[in-house]
Amino acid sequence: MMEFFSSDNMAEILMVVGLAALIIEVAVLGFATFVLLFLGASLLITGLAMNFGLLDTTLVTALWSNALLTTVLALGLWKPLRRMQNNVESKEVNSDFATDTFILEVDVDIQGNTTRAYSGVQWKLKSQQPISAGTLVKVVKTEVGVMWVEAA
Repeated sequence: MMEFFSSDNMAEILMVVGLAALIIEVAVLGFATFVLLFLGASLLITGLAMNFGLLDTTLVTALWSNALLTTVLALGLWKPLRRMQNNVESKEVNSDFATDTFILEVDVDIQGNTTRAYSGVQWKLKSQQPISAGTLVKVVKTEVGVMWVEAA
């Protein structure tokens, strides 16, 4: 078993394990933790350095190189990656409900006491301005269980 980790295969093993760690971080965890990203990058860099003859192909060199590279990558990339991860753009989604028009059967106001059955769901109807029954309205915005309407 130890001959598998010999200096002949060390660079290739490090690169394969590094790529596997990067794939798991991106595909499975979706950048939720950056630990595997830093470890995978350091394994890949160390494997490439050993492959090009920049580092000795020994287990001790691989351990020290990965420890140092993982630390340097973590210290250098943690804040920019965390900032990128927290920078979420909220965008309003337009659904099929937002184009619906209908005639009100009862008065609607901001209280949301009026309901309407649509697509198998009982929706609360709300409006910024009071609207009387018999008015043609259009849905301008939807929230969970709520349709916001205004006069068409």
